Amino acid sequence: MQIKRAMVMAAGKGTRMQPLTDTMPKPLVPLAGRPLIDHVLDRLEEAGIEEVIVNTHYFADMLEAHLASRRSPRIILSDERAELLDTGGGAKKALPLLGDEPIITFNSDSVWVEEGRDTLRSLMDAFDPDRMDALLLLAEVKSTIGFVGRGDFELDEAGRLIRRKPEGTAPFMFAGVQIIKPALFADGPSGPFSTNLIWDRLLASGRLYGHCMQGTWMHVGTPEDLARAEAFIHDL
Repeated sequence: MQIKRAMVMAAGKGTRMQPLTDTMPKPLVPLAGRPLIDHVLDRLEEAGIEEVIVNTHYFADMLEAHLASRRSPRIILSDERAELLDTGGGAKKALPLLGDEPIITFNSDSVWVEEGRDTLRSLMDAFDPDRMDALLLLAEVKSTIGFVGRGDFELDEAGRLIRRKPEGTAPFMFAGVQIIKPALFADGPSGPFSTNLIWDRLLASGRLYGHCMQGTWMHVGTPEDLARAEAFIHDL
């Protein structure tokens, strides 16, 4: 299916990226000469996304001034200056802007190098709203640049997600991008909450799926991860 609307999660404080985030929001930290959020918005534009909701909190004025310079895709701001709401709470606050159709949510620091087919279009083609309430983009741990820990998920034969056991390892990382039905956030609690709460409900109902990307995902959570990503891009 062709999705026309997305939400970029850009409100967080980026504390693990300090000292770079002492003077700017993490979405404006440069990677290969361009702010992280511009890499994200370029991907969305290339995939045919027409409207992007961006939530703001930390250094909100600086981020909003930067976004004002973009003409495509169309940017709508969701102001979280009063309270940082985490990913789930931020999406719930933005519900009046998100509409009723499935959307893409995209972490503002999710970047990758394509290999083969366009990743976002492939994700949209894989989404089946009759079987799925959410479809998460996955990256293979073995081909990820940056810290991966012990992985996040396994996949069953039908493509449903299985969380990594606390004492175990898993072959896939959540790559910071998903297709999800916005109405799911309406049942979340008031105030801040993580999208993990929604995922746990979908795991229980068997309606949380994963889609493996072709490419190299770069987990840029810290200055060290950012340096690794820069070196990888430079060597291409």
